[in-house]
Amino acid sequence: MKLDAAYYLNDDVIWLAKDLIGKVLYSNINGNITAGIIVETEAYFGVADKASHAYCGRRTNRTETMYNLGGVAYVYLCYGMHNLFNVVSSASGEPHAILIRAIEPLIGLEIIEERRKMPFTKSAISSGPGSAAKALGIDRSFNAKSLTGNEIWIEDHNIKYPEEQIAVTPRVGIAYAQEHALLPLRFFVKGNKYVSKPNKI
Repeated sequence: MKLDAAYYLNDDVIWLAKDLIGKVLYSNINGNITAGIIVETEAYFGVADKASHAYCGRRTNRTETMYNLGGVAYVYLCYGMHNLFNVVSSASGEPHAILIRAIEPLIGLEIIEERRKMPFTKSAISSGPGSAAKALGIDRSFNAKSLTGNEIWIEDHNIKYPEEQIAVTPRVGIAYAQEHALLPLRFFVKGNKYVSKPNKI
């Protein structure tokens, strides 16, 4: 079942980041449908978060998407080469976002393999946010697209992980965020091979 618009309006971005674990992210590109189970996320809590692109209310052409009403994709280029996919959540003007860091390939495996030039059994195919987006063909053309449309969306397949199987750790690669770098805002499925490194708690 596709998540509806109301789901994304929740203002508790930390709860959402954890709840998205086990949900299934889909893309439809020219009729080619691919999907993967979300197995790793990070929460970014907007203007108060030193790790967020919107910290202190920063607004640029890039970050403007984050200020939309929740339920749209925020896709940006990292290091000039990796497209990173985020779920925008909460009310309009409150730039919360959840970075999808890893997926477990589920649907359209041959297409995913072709995009990544490796077998789906190899963890690197969709481990890490750049690889996860590439596996599903997500690039900046998806930026600001609705997550309730027919190009990119998330479904609930009732895949549940027990509480003790979900790790809660600090986010990755945000040393610049000072004390906020230590906040436990990264969630992942323990033991899942598609989770990015470091896959330890």
